[in-house]
Amino acid sequence: MATWIWILIVIIVGIAGAVGGFYAARKYMENYLKDNPPINEDQLRAMMLQMGQKPSQRKLHQMMNAMKQQSSSKK
Repeated sequence: MATWIWILIVIIVGIAGAVGGFYAARKYMENYLKDNPPINEDQLRAMMLQMGQKPSQRKLHQMMNAMKQQSSSKK
């Protein structure tokens, strides 16, 4: 087989691997963030206490629902 054919095959396989790897990593991270959200109610409560606010359960639920709604509307 000619050398230029091998070079062409290597380039095509490299591009296909990069594209496939990108989409596989993207899908993995989407699933990871869906299963393990970056912030939870306990962290939100601690942040509010540090800011000098007394968090009520109702306020925490409102903030969590707003964050979930905002993240789902971006898709």
